[in-house]
Amino acid sequence: MKNQPSPAIANPWAILRQFTDARIALGRAGVSLPTAAHLEFQLAHAKARDAVHLALDVAHLANTLNASPQTHGAPCLTLHSAAADRSTYLRRPDLGRRLDAASRQALAVLRNGEKTQSDHPYDLAFVVVDGLSAVAIEQSAAPFLRVLQRHIAEENWSIAPICIVQQGRVAVGDEVAELLGAKAVVVLIGERPGLSSPDSMGLYLTWMPRVGLLDASRNCISNVRPAGLSYEEAAYKLHHLLSASRRRQLSGVDLKDETGAAPDLAVANRKNFLLK
Repeated sequence: MKNQPSPAIANPWAILRQFTDARIALGRAGVSLPTAAHLEFQLAHAKARDAVHLALDVAHLANTLNASPQTHGAPCLTLHSAAADRSTYLRRPDLGRRLDAASRQALAVLRNGEKTQSDHPYDLAFVVVDGLSAVAIEQSAAPFLRVLQRHIAEENWSIAPICIVQQGRVAVGDEVAELLGAKAVVVLIGERPGLSSPDSMGLYLTWMPRVGLLDASRNCISNVRPAGLSYEEAAYKLHHLLSASRRRQLSGVDLKDETGAAPDLAVANRKNFLLK
């Protein structure tokens, strides 16, 4: 039979879907989702699962970072958490928060080789962690650091060698930075995938990091990805937080993000989609 009407009933709010990745106004077929919406959900769920289980290509990431100016000529260090494999990492979050013995030894050797007696030879350490989405780190870590470099290039930051940690959680950055002797640490980590964002990277800033700190000691900038918070705006916010953290010597709940949008993005962000 020709020209049979579709059993799917469109939702009158469907026009709003162009402004969000959220699953709104999907319509219905009887009392169920239309087939297209159901298949799209299954695909998003598969992408989220793949993001969690995909291994980080550490060699490629290290080569990319080593070729970038943000390393300041020091090669990246490749480290590993106390979680020996992905299965252990997912079942034991506590092990992902600490380094394994070999990684601690590598940092100790580096620290002993420094020609300084200072307790804090570095102002800032960057720790790149696979987290729950290696996809996010492979996609966003290097380009974001390139953008951030433009913001801090003219400031007097002594930066430690970039560390890449496999099977890590956010708190592993505290141990890395403490062993390096860094006054502040920024952890770049793959965030838990959502059903519309399997590639989201989070940034966590901590002043005077050390093992045992709680999340209240950190500032977080999340959803850094091409379809979310842009690299430029994330770098703008992080730069302001870094400057305020060093000036006030604190981070976390006592340090508020009062930057708003980056100046060149503010006008675009003020547009009201209802007026289009």
